[in-house]
Amino acid sequence: MPFTHLDGDGNVSMVDVSSKPGTLRTARASGWISLSPETLRLLSTEALPKGNVLTAAKVAAIQAAKGTAHIIPLCHQLNLSWVDVRFEVQPGRIAIFATTRTKEATGVEMEALTAVSVAALTIYDMCKAVDKAMEIGGIRLDMKSGGKTDFSDAYRPRTSILVLSDSIAAGGGEDRSGELLREGMERAGCEVSEVRIIPDEPEQISAAVEGWRAAGVELILTTGGTGLGPRDVTVDTIVPKFSRTLPGIEAALFNWGQTKTRTAMLSRLAAGMIGSSMVVCIPGSAGAARDALEVLVPSVFHAFSMMKGEGH
Repeated sequence: MPFTHLDGDGNVSMVDVSSKPGTLRTARASGWISLSPETLRLLSTEALPKGNVLTAAKVAAIQAAKGTAHIIPLCHQLNLSWVDVRFEVQPGRIAIFATTRTKEATGVEMEALTAVSVAALTIYDMCKAVDKAMEIGGIRLDMKSGGKTDFSDAYRPRTSILVLSDSIAAGGGEDRSGELLREGMERAGCEVSEVRIIPDEPEQISAAVEGWRAAGVELILTTGGTGLGPRDVTVDTIVPKFSRTLPGIEAALFNWGQTKTRTAMLSRLAAGMIGSSMVVCIPGSAGAARDALEVLVPSVFHAFSMMKGEGH
């Protein structure tokens, strides 16, 4: 098969993570470098010409982890909370283990892998005067946590979406927020049984919510009717029905909205349980729908695992 030459003219781009909330993220990586028995002996007795090999390798690895974005061009520059590097002398080689941690919006796998790689290269440099047959290998990601990977196996609730708008219900406008919520929940793996558009009428709101509850809908998202206008009655209608409130969800939605627009403080967010159904009331704008998806998905899915007795 002929070799295809890649000239590097293809498009590249950095991933935009500005819409992702920061969470605690951890990564662990490992690798090894093989050395001769004599090199290992010299290393253990600190008799190598350049001095203490493992101390130099640890400092270099930590520095490299902090500077990964300057080495790998499309990596995000992260504020690392912690970097740890340790070594294990094994027969014929040194095993290298690195752990990185951050509270940012993207993972720290590359930082852990870079730390292992640079630790191995530093050992190579420190020992090359006495060992010409060293080999670096086995560099791999052993574990990552934080972000969506923590919820990959979480239960996906059956979902319905209620759009509250007098004008849209009357045919005078097009629904955007309800469709954004539907697309986002389906993309996250949820079955969306219905997107219903109704006017801002308390009786119709109550009937929709109670009907879905009776039909076994586990997550109900409402969009619209959370402001301060005379027809904004969603929160007033739904909150008295709550058997449990979920102030953490409300606070997360509010805090994230505040990072996007100052007027988010004027919305009356609400979240709670009505029996075994979770109801979250979201403002009616497309931006608020996107913000809600960023906050709720996938973290809120863990609530349904807890309700099924799977614990924390």
